[in-house]
Parts: sequence; structure tokens; C-alpha cells
Amino acid sequence: MKRRALLGAIGSGSALGVAGCLTRDDGGDEAGDGTLTVVTYESMIDTEDSAGPWLKERFEDEFDAELEWEQLPDGGINHYVQRADRDAEIDADVYLGLNVDDLVRVDDQLEGGALFRELDRDRLERADRVRDEFSLGDPHGRTLTYDMGYISLVYDETEVAEPASLEDLTEPAYEDALLAQNAQKADSGQAFLLWTIDAFGEDGYLDYWQRLEDNGVRVLDGWSESYSGAYMEGERSMVVSYSTDQVYANRFDYDFSRHQVAFPDDQGYANPEGMAIFEGAGDVDLAYDFFDFVLSSEAQAEIATRNVQYPAVADEHVDLDEEFDEYAHTPEEMVSFDYDDLRGDLDGWVEDWAQEFAGQ
Repeated sequence: MKRRALLGAIGSGSALGVAGCLTRDDGGDEAGDGTLTVVTYESMIDTEDSAGPWLKERFEDEFDAELEWEQLPDGGINHYVQRADRDAEIDADVYLGLNVDDLVRVDDQLEGGALFRELDRDRLERADRVRDEFSLGDPHGRTLTYDMGYISLVYDETEVAEPASLEDLTEPAYEDALLAQNAQKADSGQAFLLWTIDAFGEDGYLDYWQRLEDNGVRVLDGWSESYSGAYMEGERSMVVSYSTDQVYANRFDYDFSRHQVAFPDDQGYANPEGMAIFEGAGDVDLAYDFFDFVLSSEAQAEIATRNVQYPAVADEHVDLDEEFDEYAHTPEEMVSFDYDDLRGDLDGWVEDWAQEFAGQ
């Protein structure tokens, strides 16, 4: 088992200005009726302050088109894998929010990975803006990264000290302190699980989780339930979350003592998010327009600020507020598994974990 470790830090750069309207190729059988249906996760669209409503309004203005959001079903990517396996219709054009593990599940469960189409990068004006190190590593070229998050720990410094290592979380000082998420249901939960597999190996991660359980870890289904619910309501003193937490806390003037960011072993788990076009998309031209729009300077800044994640593009293509640069934290070592590492192993790792620890 090998690990891809990404080293370095992210700064901000100069702005390139607001994205203008791009030219569409409305010819051929890939042009639809001017409506684009985009599947995405709840937090992208659940409030007026989320990135989704802003993206919808601005995209519709620039392209004289209609953008319809569709919330990701409870089954996540598996919902669409199962429909594709049954040759059932998928009434959507774009999936916004793919992780590398989603791609692995698609390819492990569908012969030929027949869910998303290979991208023609020549049709994308801004594809080269995306940082190479943020790529999902898809060998079939179906995805384009649009933002990046780093899984870390968020803790209350008035109740617990910063843990120096993952092993520290099994010590008495952190008894009944940690909230985590279900690796079967939450991206953050699966990322944290993979981080522990990287740290303790395929033969040792379940033993580590047993020590966490013995020390009182609580596993809830989703990130919102664990962070916005249990943690923000003061039920625990530490939660698996994102290293941009203080950007969020600063926006709402929260007490920073409860919004400290910890990188055990000086590490965080890198979790890029990508977008892909469904194989049976009804308006492929408009989907390509949407991809270029999402990578525009203004859209990247809005996604980063509103969704509290790092932009996917290089510094010179986005201008972030000083507050983002000040409060977004980057680990010294960023750990992730690549596509080849996960093929054939991911589902087994998660299922073995879930049999013992899901819903604790």
C-alpha cells in the first residue's frame, strides 16, 4: 500500500477579474433545451448563503439558461451506480461533488465505469487553471476539480489540549471527547477513516478504531449532524471537520476558543472535490459551459468563501479576502490515497469498519 503525500502551503494571488460569457456551440445532438440539471450535496444549496444559489443566479444571467439543482439522494454515488447498472434513466446532466473514492466505487461496480463521460479538455477554456496536485487522478479523464478541503480536527481549547498525534486520541485525556462521522455516509468520515488506514495500515486500523471506541468516540451519520448539531451544541469537545473552520467561525464572530484546528502528526487528509458529466446528459454543451464558469475567477472565490473550502485553481486565477488567507490553515503534510491505491480495496475497508463501528 503506497501513500501520496502532498507537501507545501497555499497562498493567495492576484485577481483576474470577473468571468465573462463564454461562446456556446449549440449545434449537434449534444445541445439541449437550455436547462442544466446538476446533482450536488446538501450544504452546497441548503441556504441562501451557500455557493449554490449564487452559482445559479450568475450562471443563468451569463448564459441565458436555467440551472436546476438536484440534491444528492441518501445513497450518494451508489444511487446512480445502481441506476446505471439497471440501465435506468438518470435525469441529470452534471454531478458536482465527486471524490476519488466515488470514482473508485463507480469503476469497481460498473463494467467500464459507464456512468460519466470522458471530458474533451479542448472544449474547456479554463481547465488548465486547476492545480495538478488537486487532480482526482482519474485515469479515464472524466473529472475536473473545483475545490479542495483538508480534513483535520476542530477542538475546544478550554476543554482539551491539542492532540499531537492520532494515537493521542486513545488516551484518557480525550475520553468521550471525539465526534466522528460514518464512513459509509459522509465524505469527512470516510476521509478520516482513510487517514487512520494510512497511519496504522490495513492490518492495524481496526485495532486503532477499537481503542478509539474504548475511549468513547461517538460516530454520527453526517458532518452536519456531528458538527452543526452535536459539536456546536456543546455535546463534545472535539470533532472531525475541516481546516478552514476558523474562516467560518470568523464570519459569524464565534468564540475562537471552540474553533481551534489540530493537525495530528502535522498531517491533514486531502479531499479534492470534482465535477463530471453524466454519460446520458441531455445538454452536454451547457455542461461544458458550466465547468468553465465554475473555474472562473469570481466563481472560485465565491465557492471558497461561501463553502469554506480552498479554491482548485492556481493563485493567479483567484483573489480571496484577507480573512480567508488568515484563518484557513494548511497542514505541513497532506495525506491522501490515489485512485490506484483504492481500486479493489476501498469497499472492503469501509465495510469491515462499518460492521464494528458505524453508528456508535
